[in-house]
Formats: sequence, C-alpha cells, structure tokens
Amino acid sequence: MKGFSAVCKRELKSYFSTPLAYVFLCIFLAVVTGWTWTKGRFFEMRTVDLRIFFSTIPIIIAIFAPATAMRLWSEERRNGSIELLMTLPISTSAAVLGKFIAAWLFLGISLAATFPMLLTVAYLGSPDWGPIITGYLGSFLLAGACLAVGNFFSVLTKNQVICLVLSVVACAIMMILDLPSIQDFLTAISSPLARLMESMSFLTHFESMQRGVLQVRDVLFFLLVIAGWVFAGGIMLEERKAA
Repeated sequence: MKGFSAVCKRELKSYFSTPLAYVFLCIFLAVVTGWTWTKGRFFEMRTVDLRIFFSTIPIIIAIFAPATAMRLWSEERRNGSIELLMTLPISTSAAVLGKFIAAWLFLGISLAATFPMLLTVAYLGSPDWGPIITGYLGSFLLAGACLAVGNFFSVLTKNQVICLVLSVVACAIMMILDLPSIQDFLTAISSPLARLMESMSFLTHFESMQRGVLQVRDVLFFLLVIAGWVFAGGIMLEERKAA
C-alpha cells in the first residue's frame, strides 16, 4: 500500500519528537501501577498473578486510547495540515492505516513498559504465565478497538476535547453491554437482542482472555471491530476529501 510505511513512521516519530509521548507514558504507568499496587491491594491478596492489573486495565484503556486517538485527525484538521497530507501521492486508506497503526504501536509500547510488574510477580513466586500472556494480548487488542473508535471520532471533529468525550462515551457503552442490569433491561425487550448486545461487549471477549482462555472468536471479534471502525473513519475522510 503506497505511502503506508511513510505515514506510519512519520506519525510514530512525531510521538517521541516531543515531550508528549513521555508525559503520556509517565501518567499511564503511574495510573496503572498506582491502581494495581494500592487500590487493587495487590500485596494483600497474596496471590502471584496479575488478575488485579487485568481487571483494571479496561477502564484505563477506555480513557487513554481515546486520548491517544484524539490528535490523529483532529489536530491535522485544526492546523490545516490535513489538506497537505491529502494532496500527497498516497491513498486515503494508506494514510488512515498508517496513522492508526502508529498510534496502536505506541499503545503497545505503553503496555510493554509495564514489564516491571512481570518481574515483580516472577520474583515473588511462580506465576501461571498463560493468563498473563493472553491477558496482555487481550489488552493490546482492546487498546486497538478503543483506539479505532477514537480514530473515527477524530475524523468527525477538529475539536480534540469533543473527540475525546465522544470516544470515551462510545468505548464505555461498548464495555458495559454485558452488565447484568443492562442485560436484564434488554432481556425485557428481547432475549435475542440481549444476547446480541452481550456478544458485542468488549469485556465479554476480554475477560475470557484475561482468564487464560484464548479463542479464535475473541481475537476475530476485536480484529473485526478494529477493521470496521477504521474503515468507517476512512469512508468519512474520503467524503470530506471529496467535498
């Protein structure tokens, strides 16, 4: 895909060419470790695993992934550089995928930066590495799904705050579709509708991976969600380009 690698490298480099990436990483790590060690009462649980970490990471991702996505296209539109980008000899799909993959890699780097937690549990005992590996894979896929949602709203508006709010709300809705209260309400309307909404919940598919169960359907779900939202963002960008 012509121009994909160039856009991806440009975008990824832009994160680390300013203090933005380092500030983001510091805040992310502070929130993750602080929540796990203190609020999660990790040492009081006396278990050598990262269940507390993976139980809190969806909430953190639902905020930090949209925060990463809000600058993807909103900033380009605000400072007018999107017109320059669209006149370059690259396709819209290459530009969209390049910027998205760069942001997703950045979130992956953020997750990888939590490796001291792995060292901690390895030092404290002999953890079951299966749930830890699948938990990190699920976290990376969940981050990609939330990022794709944010990417879509970033195309829609040049106001980064509005983009952030809309993205966080959308991600939160996709997270809570499997809550008992939501399911009871939907069941009262239609049982098939309730089951459909439950199957679309991010947490439904993430929690199975968190437990160490790696199923193809869960991986495919996240990949399809990512592809759908990124494709929708590309369509909206094409329409704005044509206009």
